[in-house]
Amino acid sequence: MATQDTVQLTDQAAIVTGASSGLGRATALALAQAGAAVALLARSEPDLQRVGQEIEESTGRRALALPLDLAGGDALLGAVDAAVAAFGRVDMLINAAGTDVPGSAEDLAISDWDRVLAVNLRAPFVLAKAVFPHMRRAGRGTIINVSSVAGKRGWANASAYCASKFGLTGLTQALAAEGKRYGIRVCVLYPGGMATEWGTWSGVQRQRGPCESPRATKALPPDEVAALIVWIAGAPSELVLNEAIVSPLDETGWP
Repeated sequence: MATQDTVQLTDQAAIVTGASSGLGRATALALAQAGAAVALLARSEPDLQRVGQEIEESTGRRALALPLDLAGGDALLGAVDAAVAAFGRVDMLINAAGTDVPGSAEDLAISDWDRVLAVNLRAPFVLAKAVFPHMRRAGRGTIINVSSVAGKRGWANASAYCASKFGLTGLTQALAAEGKRYGIRVCVLYPGGMATEWGTWSGVQRQRGPCESPRATKALPPDEVAALIVWIAGAPSELVLNEAIVSPLDETGWP
């Protein structure tokens, strides 16, 4: 696989959600290392500012911090407008943000269901809707939706999360069918366990916060998944990777 050193995204611009930490942060850094300017979307303004500073100091590329709640609507449209105003274009959209509220279907609050679907499925739709006209006029563009192995197989106590990730597959396929005539590629990526606070399927463990990173054979380093995302974004325009499942060698995350 090509690395960030060989993939060239110079003079291109990307929007990355969930960019304040985990896979989103790693992806934003990797895209910048490949030459892209990056708009950073997440809720935490201080964390986004830190990532933006890290990008500019380590790569010399432009970074635009756009703090917002991905469950919103108008704010997402405004973020795309702000990115285009700053960079003059948008070539890539990476929907890497995700949220979950573990619990049985019987116990799960409807408001929690709504928020999980809003962040994991509605936000990728709204952002894709907003970038499509820009990509269509440019005759090219790449959208990468980060799903999960939970989008391939459902399990107990994760009904909202699994439903959102299965839904992301359908959204990706529909967008790909609509976009191909305009040179817009749309891919869905299904990571297994990752070495982030989301690298476990236990809600209790996630709530405990960061812990010692597991071996790479047990949980994927986010930098490695980010490198795959950069490769997909930088692949020849006639090549489409419709979907990919990526998991650690010794995957133990599936319940």
